[in-house]
Amino acid sequence: MQHLNRIVAAGLSVVMFSLPLGAQENRLDDFFAQLSGSDPVETRRVAAEIELEFSRSGSPAMDLLLRRGEDALEVGDMAMAVEHLSAAIDHAPDFAEAWHLRSIAFFRQERFGLALNDIEHVLALEPRHFNALYGLGVLFDKMDQPDLAREALMRAQAIHPHHEEIGTTLERVSRKLGGATL
Repeated sequence: MQHLNRIVAAGLSVVMFSLPLGAQENRLDDFFAQLSGSDPVETRRVAAEIELEFSRSGSPAMDLLLRRGEDALEVGDMAMAVEHLSAAIDHAPDFAEAWHLRSIAFFRQERFGLALNDIEHVLALEPRHFNALYGLGVLFDKMDQPDLAREALMRAQAIHPHHEEIGTTLERVSRKLGGATL
């Protein structure tokens, strides 16, 4: 009987710990569906909701490390940002937003290979991460790869059609290539 109680308790804990993640995925799916079909004003609200969901790891400690990394980015302390975000990644390697923010810190340090590597991790974890796709486009543009930049930016724009920076950057990159955006 005691053995059966342990099995039931273990099974219950698996279900309990898997519910929030599934609920978060459903919320994200709903938000992404709204994002592609909403007007520009509603898009800003929905995009903010998506970004809020991205910033939630499910662990208060990892969320704190993410906030500290964000704070370091805001004040221009890239070394400290990398340190906090690397700690979050070490303890929660499936936390896409930590990878994303660390890619920004690496980009600002002009460590483009490391930035690209982190963006790859973000997109493997969350292929709809429009800010990571935008960052990939900016990175490719900086690396003088306008064809790849345009492709990444077009993917980002397909997900978030009213993102102003994506549209502006896509137009500029398309002009470099001698063409217009679709």
